Amino acid sequence: MSSHTHSDPPVIAGLLLAAGGGRRLGGRPKALLPYRGRPLVENAVRVLREAGCGPVHVVLGASAAEVRERADLSGCVVVDNPRWTEGMGSSLRVGLASLAGTGARAALVSLVDQPGIGPAAVTRVREAYRSPASLAAAAYGGERGHPVLFGADRWADIAATATGDQGARGHLARHAGELLLVECSDVAEAFDIDTPPDLARLLRAPCDDSGTEGHR
Repeated sequence: MSSHTHSDPPVIAGLLLAAGGGRRLGGRPKALLPYRGRPLVENAVRVLREAGCGPVHVVLGASAAEVRERADLSGCVVVDNPRWTEGMGSSLRVGLASLAGTGARAALVSLVDQPGIGPAAVTRVREAYRSPASLAAAAYGGERGHPVLFGADRWADIAATATGDQGARGHLARHAGELLLVECSDVAEAFDIDTPPDLARLLRAPCDDSGTEGHR
């Protein structure tokens, strides 16, 4: 049984990983890619907030000072990952460390370069929270993707094992039987912006709750 009441909902923090340097994009920081006239990182923050996540912590890395200057991240807790070149694992560790002491019962982790994932999908994953031991992830056609929800009881193990670009894959593999997959292919498109041809997707990615056809 859930330990919280309707008057005392659990704090589900949004944790946005936005440190990537866009190596395959010619070194263009992903957080600053243009999306509907604004830096892409602003869209990712908006999605987390509209899905009911808060507080929102943002991990920056590549061109962090420029991102802080150009993007409106007001109301967010912004932390820098000086070791962002080591991969996603280092950003995940920094982000989880920044959530210590916030009272958050879980962290909902999203990536800055997935503009096809909107509030509808994020809300579904957030609502999968049951306890600080919760483990849930969006699925697309049955295949695990982002965002991922990590109950606070899992943070220490994730931080201890997150290395390179593996992120939390080790933890997810060891606890596969506890992972709740939340199908989201009817409301989101789970593509990444990784290469120059992918930039065209920024012109047509959904930006609201209305849902899109699943992208495989």
